[in-house]
Amino acid sequence: MTTNHGTTAGQDTTASQGTPAAHGTGARAHVVAGKATPRGAFPHVKVAGGFVYVSGTSSRRPDNTFAGVQVDEYGTTNLDIRAQTRAVIDNIRDLLRTVGADLSDLVQVTTYLVNMNDFGGYNQVWAEYFDATGPTRTTVAVHQLPHPHLLIEIQAVAVLP
Repeated sequence: MTTNHGTTAGQDTTASQGTPAAHGTGARAHVVAGKATPRGAFPHVKVAGGFVYVSGTSSRRPDNTFAGVQVDEYGTTNLDIRAQTRAVIDNIRDLLRTVGADLSDLVQVTTYLVNMNDFGGYNQVWAEYFDATGPTRTTVAVHQLPHPHLLIEIQAVAVLP
């Protein structure tokens, strides 16, 4: 899983302005201005066939810090699944809004947790945003994510309104 976002070489995309560009197949892909700097060759979002595909998204901020991470003066790290989950869902909402969609348009979500012991906290925050009428959801445990401070990553599919 990759957490950060970029554009695919040879793909029609618009960089920092966050404006989608048309692709030869009618698909539009773009990187969103003001979000974390891409760390891979893929877009934040791609619109195709009436759907919005959101690449794996983390709690990483544009300055490369992470929501839900505190490191004290001794180097002791505290990772907060609730804060990270909130930041991820908020990031996804921001990405969807750049193409005219919102969280209410989500139809399917896949969540990657580094530790299933975090499932309870993740689920509590999920319920702040969604109920049983929300998107379908699959949650899986993964060995690790691209940074040791990441506890969660979510990829999503929404219908374009």
